[in-house]
Amino acid sequence: MKRIYLILAVGLLAMSPSVMRAQWRVGLSGGGDYNWYTINTNYQTDYRYDGAWGWNAAVFGQYNFFDWLGLRFELEASERNYRFRRTGIYSGTNYVTHNTYMHLPVMTQFSFGGKKVRGFVNTGVYAGYWLAGRYKGRYYETMSDRLMTVDEPYIFQNEKDQRWDFGLAGGIGIEYRFLEHWMMHVEGRCYYSFISQTKPYMQIKDSRYNTTICMNLGFAYVF
Repeated sequence: MKRIYLILAVGLLAMSPSVMRAQWRVGLSGGGDYNWYTINTNYQTDYRYDGAWGWNAAVFGQYNFFDWLGLRFELEASERNYRFRRTGIYSGTNYVTHNTYMHLPVMTQFSFGGKKVRGFVNTGVYAGYWLAGRYKGRYYETMSDRLMTVDEPYIFQNEKDQRWDFGLAGGIGIEYRFLEHWMMHVEGRCYYSFISQTKPYMQIKDSRYNTTICMNLGFAYVF
């Protein structure tokens, strides 16, 4: 019976506002990213898909169960861009498709080090949604036999475009606590998608899986 009372007392202490506040941190982060496709172009031998740079920004919260173990969740807007170009008779076609996504990563954080400077590893999953797209660059116009400039929004096609996304998320970084309640961090992160950005369409199966590498700088307030 004494053990039960002791467990209850420890549980109530852990749930008290002063202790709970000491475990929480909230903050902002942002930076640049580089995205590329894993794609099989099949018979489209003159098609080239290259990686492209973009941006990302997020708000995040984290609850630490111990000084070395925490649960991190974010709401992130990011670009997952790619560059498309063609060779052969359509040479000169070269544009970047800017794809804006909203992500919700949920990750376990393992950390190590001292009180002020600590390293950490994040590992988990994410869900995402493709919000918008835009073409910017040049393309070869067959009717006029010349290169045309393009800068216009991408029009979604429900039968072709897969706007939901899901995959793995993980990162490694270092954090520095420069004031009692403030800290900053630098993190390199990778998103690996399990879901193709395109659906099978008119017997064409050009599945496209995004992989995104990010480098972020963030600031957090520790309660």
